[in-house]
Amino acid sequence: MPAITMYTTQVCPYCVRAKMLLKQRGVEQIEEIRVDLNPAEREVMMAKTGRRTVPQIFIGDTHVGGCDDLYALDQRGDLLPLLQAS
Repeated sequence: MPAITMYTTQVCPYCVRAKMLLKQRGVEQIEEIRVDLNPAEREVMMAKTGRRTVPQIFIGDTHVGGCDDLYALDQRGDLLPLLQAS
């Protein structure tokens, strides 16, 4: 399973929903980068994604997007194959 990286903040209901879905799909480890604790990381996130909202989710090198993007990916049936790629 590729590494999962998620840019988050402490009080973010969308971050919680995204983590729940990933765990339901078998993800055991998510590297969280807290942009509320380290504002420089928000700059890095914005440079990588062009977005300033959290969560921003990466599966391996693939930028999935935010929570709604993750759920849409799952509904299309494309999330599990991405998670199972090595």
